[in-house]
Amino acid sequence: MIDGFTIVLVAVATLVGLLCVVLGLVGRKPADVTILAVVLVEALVVAQVVIALVAPAVGNQPTGSLGLFWIYLGAAAVIPPAAIIWALADRSRWSTVVLGVGALAIAVMVFRMSEIWNVPLA
Repeated sequence: MIDGFTIVLVAVATLVGLLCVVLGLVGRKPADVTILAVVLVEALVVAQVVIALVAPAVGNQPTGSLGLFWIYLGAAAVIPPAAIIWALADRSRWSTVVLGVGALAIAVMVFRMSEIWNVPLA
């Protein structure tokens, strides 16, 4: 359950991140589309939190460090709102780049969380 959703979240966050970075580098200020794309990533991160809470109850037990997993997930949940607030306050092309970098950071974090969740048992 958590693996399939992780693939979707990493793919969406990567696409959103690349879109925002490219648009920012060509001089576009944050538009509703880029901000809403990052809101979508945040919604998926919130869904990941729910899945991580429910997964152990249905038999998908984590095998890695739960503390490290929740630190990554907490950071991933904080980055999009911070980037969105900055983009709305600043409205410069660099705000669009920050939105993209934030989304790319989330893609890396979620991939790392998947590795922590599925540590092979020795």
